[in-house]
Amino acid sequence: MKLIWGSNPRATLLRAGTIVAIAFVVFRFILLPVRLQGISMLPSYEDGALNFANRLSYTFAEPKRGDVIAIRMAGLSVVYVKRIIGLPGETVEIVAGTVVIDEEPLVEPTVMYRIPWNMPALTLGAGEYFVVGDNRSMKMENHDFGRASRGRIVGKLLF
Repeated sequence: MKLIWGSNPRATLLRAGTIVAIAFVVFRFILLPVRLQGISMLPSYEDGALNFANRLSYTFAEPKRGDVIAIRMAGLSVVYVKRIIGLPGETVEIVAGTVVIDEEPLVEPTVMYRIPWNMPALTLGAGEYFVVGDNRSMKMENHDFGRASRGRIVGKLLF
């Protein structure tokens, strides 16, 4: 028994209880585990990769272009991982595979594979972001992307 509890069982139980309480708070309120499913974020994130979204990341700052976020796009239990490319008030369009923001082409070093997508211009409202995956080698119809309200953003991915 001494091997498990050590020389002071009370202190061991206190430490174990503290660790459990901290883990509960961190994983219930701060970090959301996210398992990526699919290839929409290749090559940045692999299918099946486990990551964590920091729910507090946008408490004191607004999301920025290029941030990879966890977003609720289809109810409370479905969380997608996407990259922010359009910010509130901007006009976004896709011309022959190139994203154009306010009539300026967007430089996207994270996008390695692309086919000539075309999407007409749309202007984002206040509190709206335009999100899309990094893998643009599939048909547009096979991707979930588009406008997302600020309220649907869960947090920023840690790594």
